[in-house]
Amino acid sequence: NEADESKLPSLYCWGTNQDGSLPSKEVLETGRSTSTSNAAEILMSKARKGTVIDHPIAINLEDAFGNKSLSIRDIECGPSSTAVILSDNTSFLFGNNKSGQLGFGDKDNVMVPKLLSPPDSSSLHYDQISQIKLGSDFSAIIDTNGDLYTMGYNGNTLTQGMGCLGQGSFEGGYLLEPTLVYSLVEDGCKAEQVAVGDAHITVLTDEGEVLVSGSGQHGKLGNLEALDQLFLEPVELLASEKDICQIASGKDFTLALTKVDGIIYSWGKNDKGQCGTGASLSVEMYAMEPMPVPIEGMLEGRRVVKIDAGRAHAAAITDKGELFIWGMGQTLQPELVTSLGHTKIVDVSCGEDYTMILDQDGKVYTHGFGKSGVLGLASQKKSMEPALVEGMSNKKVLKISAGWKHAACLSVEM
Repeated sequence: NEADESKLPSLYCWGTNQDGSLPSKEVLETGRSTSTSNAAEILMSKARKGTVIDHPIAINLEDAFGNKSLSIRDIECGPSSTAVILSDNTSFLFGNNKSGQLGFGDKDNVMVPKLLSPPDSSSLHYDQISQIKLGSDFSAIIDTNGDLYTMGYNGNTLTQGMGCLGQGSFEGGYLLEPTLVYSLVEDGCKAEQVAVGDAHITVLTDEGEVLVSGSGQHGKLGNLEALDQLFLEPVELLASEKDICQIASGKDFTLALTKVDGIIYSWGKNDKGQCGTGASLSVEMYAMEPMPVPIEGMLEGRRVVKIDAGRAHAAAITDKGELFIWGMGQTLQPELVTSLGHTKIVDVSCGEDYTMILDQDGKVYTHGFGKSGVLGLASQKKSMEPALVEGMSNKKVLKISAGWKHAACLSVEM
């Protein structure tokens, strides 16, 4: 019975609240208080600047979403906002919306979770949302038909480059509602996965083709060119790989994984070793991989089954449940996380400067820098080795998601 609440996943969050990205009781109260008293103003600015919650807190689903027997299917923490997708393919979004990247038709931050309900004129139906990827200034949605929608800021030619929405160039540069990417429809392409960087977008089609658009700086488009692309174009240098099964993007780099051999290709900015190619010992600001390169080193001869990318680091899980991490200026090539050798790793999520790890028993580990509370270890110290998140140890965690400064997971009782 679906309504048996004890079987429905619970939502736990921690880290730094930014503009409503963590729907704790205090944040929701602040978001709902329309009073303009001094006390409310102080609360509001606190909620915007970010209250640090350094340990997992259970989110009251009725308080946050108006329904205590919600069945949450997926959770996505973006750099400074959050999306929750329910089993009925509807979705709530909340947090920072400075560029209209949450798709509500305005640029107001969303302090209280809001149901995404596109206008009737849109071909996106509110109950057909399959995947959401949130970026700092733009986001992407794949619906249950495999159509791609983008929203937010398209970038500009002067600074970070433009074209990340895959919609060409248009007046104003903002799309404040989810907008269909027609070029894919015209080509008869269905989107299987989407990944968003700061100013570039990567799409994996149902035929295993990888398409990119947006800023060409730092080799982000993987085509040896520094020019921006306004529409989605194939990464030609990957065309011979017919079985790409996963993609992941950090701020300025992208990874693509092949299914059969489990080989990762990486391209883009490599100033912190985030491409994992170990190419230059002196990691300098101009270091990049302008075309897809297979990541070798310790991964050679191993089959990778899962990848993820953070701001400037990345991680991979092999078919034996081993975890490898690289980047962040610490390692230029994948390094095996030996301290987790006692268990098999099944999922990993990379944040701004930390990593969340899920093992086969539903236990969560974190490591990296903790000053935003993102490690969930009831302290703001850094932890260079993965540490068990004690606050989740009596639960079985099903899903994890690491934003830049906040984290979330779905769990059930043991």
